[in-house]
Amino acid sequence: MRITGTGMLGIILLFALTLSGVLWGCPTYKVYSKEQDGRAALAEAQSSRQIAVLEAKARLESAKMLADAEVVRAEGAARANRILQDSLGGPDGYLRYLQIQAIDSKEASLIYVPTEGGLPLLESGRLTSRAPAPGN
Repeated sequence: MRITGTGMLGIILLFALTLSGVLWGCPTYKVYSKEQDGRAALAEAQSSRQIAVLEAKARLESAKMLADAEVVRAEGAARANRILQDSLGGPDGYLRYLQIQAIDSKEASLIYVPTEGGLPLLESGRLTSRAPAPGN
């Protein structure tokens, strides 16, 4: 098969067009590719920011709810303490009740109980058993 002058001209023209398309298309594609990468990075940054904002809002809401629950618990405890205190004759009766509850919950062999003056009797039973007998 023999190529004529017109065929050769066609091949050269096709080659020239292909080469010019590649030379023009590469820089254009690089610009397009960089632009798409930038758009993807921007979308990812916006998405990350939205996620961070939503997480912060969830933490804030959780903290508010925990604080509200603590306030409700404290109000209930204060009301219960007031009822107990009033039924036991005031603050002194309530403190005496708490002291008795603490003594009941301990499994100690030695318990110091305050006297009327607020001072404990420090092992007075032990001291009398060691005192020398009269006439010795």
